[in-house]
Amino acid sequence: MKKTVLLMLLLLMVALPAAAMELAGVTLDKTVTVQNRTLTLNGAGIRKKFFVKVYVGALYAANRLSSADTALKDSGDKLIRMRFLHSRVEKQKIVNAFAEGFRDNSPAVAGSPDAKRFLDLFRKDFIKGDTVDLFLGGDGTVSASHNGSLLGSLRSPALAKAVLAIYLGEHPADDDLKTGMLGH
Repeated sequence: MKKTVLLMLLLLMVALPAAAMELAGVTLDKTVTVQNRTLTLNGAGIRKKFFVKVYVGALYAANRLSSADTALKDSGDKLIRMRFLHSRVEKQKIVNAFAEGFRDNSPAVAGSPDAKRFLDLFRKDFIKGDTVDLFLGGDGTVSASHNGSLLGSLRSPALAKAVLAIYLGEHPADDDLKTGMLGH
């Protein structure tokens, strides 16, 4: 009888879906499906600028990534999801932040045509509740979407690594966000 009850409890635990994570009032799914690929939540954190909570940033990956070095060398698919908390973030501030991230972490990519095409994808301000996804394919595909609408896509392995380095590089946009995205 005890074995039967224990077995039933074990089966029930396995059958229950993994609970979603919540951070700053934002619910983060444990998994997402992008281009028919399932990616698992690696970690998440809050991007702050001068004590203002700008967005919750989450890293989803095909493989578990516990260090920046491992993440930057990993050839698996990744998704960076930003859920905006601030009332309004102007388009130019986002573009400038991406450009600064490229300069600080990937100077060889910073002024490249691919970096310019990536920055040109962002044409609108982001407001509280908006979701911006940056898909970084293992094949070098970089796709950006805003609230589920594709902004554009290009293929550049160097750009894909440079986008990830904005968050996980030597000089990340936010140290606490980097730590959170790595699951620490």
